This record gives sequence, structure tokens and C-alpha cells, in this order.
Amino acid sequence: MTRWFAAVAVVAAVAGSVPAHAQESSTQGAVVVTVIPAGGTFFTQGKDTREPSFGNYGLGGAVEVRLNRYVGVEGEVTGALGVTQDIDFTSGTSHLKSPDLLGYNGNLVVSAATGGTLVPYVTGGVGGLTLFDKAGLAIPDTQTFFTGNVGGGLKWFNGRWGLRADYRFIAVRSNDEAPAFFGRETRYGHRVYGAVLINAGR
Repeated sequence: MTRWFAAVAVVAAVAGSVPAHAQESSTQGAVVVTVIPAGGTFFTQGKDTREPSFGNYGLGGAVEVRLNRYVGVEGEVTGALGVTQDIDFTSGTSHLKSPDLLGYNGNLVVSAATGGTLVPYVTGGVGGLTLFDKAGLAIPDTQTFFTGNVGGGLKWFNGRWGLRADYRFIAVRSNDEAPAFFGRETRYGHRVYGAVLINAGR
């Protein structure tokens, strides 16, 4: 997971070298609210412990405060709701509902100052992921893991409103006390979502 923290550090270094201009001609306001009605989070199978792969339905929200036309800081809270699916265990395949997850991150967002309605960006940050208990998967209690994420996406603005498409690569730090289903080794996942933007603070 160290390599992903290094990637976040690179993003921060790039952001630090950008001159702090006012909002100028950017299509974004000083505060941008993201409402996430639909998305997905997918974890790949554990390499060593063979913890199973699974996917969850995603939703949530975020608030970005822009420091200048290029750089912003964003806090986000996302839920990954369990979905009934075929889950492959070492002992065989079972049709079960995956566990619910709650993620919360602080991210640095570096946007391209295109001057138009389309704004591509890169982002990265750190946070936590809470895995909720689920007796059917031998998860006896709720546990929280340290996480890092890197990714990017595209925002489109039309005055006060907009749309957003986002992708993140997620690394979840291992915990020796984690249940066998998830977390005894560093786990990697992918998160994608489509969202509605509220362009506030103009």
C-alpha cells in the first residue's frame, strides 16, 4: 500500500507547485457538493489468503472546497451496500449477500483549468473503511481498516448544476485480527460512480 501513498504524495507535490489564483474563469464554484445516487465497489480476491472477491452497490456524498482554480480538498462519505451474489470460497461457491461497508476519506483534488464546462481531474487521499458484522459470513463484529485511494474523473457543469463520473483504486490495509472473509491481507478494490453536482459558493 506504500506505493499508493507515494502516488498521493506526488499529487500533493504537484498541487503545491501550482500558483494560487482566484476563481477566475473556472466553471466550478468555491464549494462543490457531490450527491452519489448510484455506483459500485468491487474487491478482488485475496492473493495469499484467498479471501473472496465481491461487489457492492454504492451511494454517498462529498463536499469539495476549492483553494484556487486548480486545487481543492474534498471530504467524502460513501456507503457500499451488500448485494446477493455468488461468492467463491475455497470450499466452494455460495449464493450470499455481501457485507455492508462504510468509507470516509479526505482527498486532494487537482483539476484542469479548461475554462469550459468539462473539467477533468485527478485525486487521491486517505481514510477509513468500516466493515459491518454479518453472522452468515463469519464476521462477528464491526471492524475499521485504514485505506488509501487514487483515481480521477470528469465533471460537467451547466451553471448551478452538473454531473460527475469518478473512478478510484482503493487499497485496504491488512489487520491480523480481521475475519477470514476480509482484511487479513491487504485488499485492493475498484470504485466507480455517477453523481449529481451542486455548484455552490459561486
